[in-house]
Amino acid sequence: MALINILLFSLTFQLLLLLRVSSESSRIAGDVSGIPTKFLDLAKSPEVFDSMVRIRRKIHENPELGYEEFETSKLIRSELDLIGVKYRYPVAITGVIGYIGTGEPPFVALRADMDALNMQEALEWEHKSKVPGKMHACGHDGHVAMLLGAAKMLQEQRHDLQGTVVLIFQPAEEGLAGAKKMIEEGALKQVEAIFGIHLTNRLPFGKTGSRAGSMLAGTGFFEAVITGKGGHAAIPQLTIDPVVAASSVVLSLQHLVSRETDPLDSKVVTVSKVHGGNAYNVIPDSVTIGGTLRAFTGFSQLQQRIKEVITKQAAVNQCNASVNLTPNSKEPVPPTVNDKDLYKQFKNMVRDLLGEESFVEASPIMGGEDFSYFAEAIPGHFSFLGMQDETKSYASAHSPLYRVNEDALPYGAAIHATMAVQYLKNKALKGSDSANGSHDEL
Repeated sequence: MALINILLFSLTFQLLLLLRVSSESSRIAGDVSGIPTKFLDLAKSPEVFDSMVRIRRKIHENPELGYEEFETSKLIRSELDLIGVKYRYPVAITGVIGYIGTGEPPFVALRADMDALNMQEALEWEHKSKVPGKMHACGHDGHVAMLLGAAKMLQEQRHDLQGTVVLIFQPAEEGLAGAKKMIEEGALKQVEAIFGIHLTNRLPFGKTGSRAGSMLAGTGFFEAVITGKGGHAAIPQLTIDPVVAASSVVLSLQHLVSRETDPLDSKVVTVSKVHGGNAYNVIPDSVTIGGTLRAFTGFSQLQQRIKEVITKQAAVNQCNASVNLTPNSKEPVPPTVNDKDLYKQFKNMVRDLLGEESFVEASPIMGGEDFSYFAEAIPGHFSFLGMQDETKSYASAHSPLYRVNEDALPYGAAIHATMAVQYLKNKALKGSDSANGSHDEL
């Protein structure tokens, strides 16, 4: 009889334990599934939406180039002060890193770039750039606004966070390797995963595009000075013509893709700048050419071949050539590769947030993004948020007519906040499962 009582007690205890574990798991999972609607509704509220629009327009009016974003950084810090978010500054000269949550692991990062482009805005509107020759033509003003909107919502939920959200406001994305410099200065310390969002006119409003694995190509630039011997065009035999040499170089560079690259392995080599001479009847002493290269694989090999082709083709034409693979301090950027597990989490989250049809499987793009430095250092995920409207036309990035569809800002803020919270809760759920598994073994 005593043995039966002991067995009954043991079975009852195990049943109660299982019910408790099931209840706890359901509570955590339930919290995760309930997050999307909450953050999207908050992001669309006048308090958050109007704040994002105000911030975005102020940044747009006062564009600053890479490592010069002092006023942009000041605005970001003032907004973080306003909502009570602690931050670190300066990081990589003008960068800001904010922290929301427990201050303890796990750490998950959200990133926004904040530099403008060296170009004149051609769009006439109330909040046009006030700085001649500079404009936000790649959506970075919108990216900062979306991350600050997410910060505002996350700060209100800070006591419920099961870890720490790191807000990375990055300078110098446009060719100056701001992400690399931030990493060197400890931006990813203790961070386990990072997410980035980029606005695009290539997707319809409210849709989000991403893919697992290679998302964006590695990018680089080159500039070469081909030097010969100038003289009068009527007596070319007394000259060494760098124009002819440069022409041979440009044609030979095209063979690197058409003849040396596997047709199934996408690569691009484009010569987009040629400058030489100022008169119709004078052969110049030198010609300068420049361009860009893009590749998902074999990037360094392609750089080396570009250098070889330029120098050797110049030599065939009796000229000398010097090649610079980092012109104007533009560093090469590695390919952007999305972590497969983060991609799955993101895809499921977006479908819960915006609906089953909201997620688009993106094709690889030959454009580059220095978010790749972050994703190379730790698991990362980069996505595109559509803003194209059927009734209005939105120009592509790096166009003087570029503009942001501000109605997309709440979607970006909600995606940021939801993904961060869900990542931390998934980590907590895995930790709970691991602990329960260990207990069962005992």
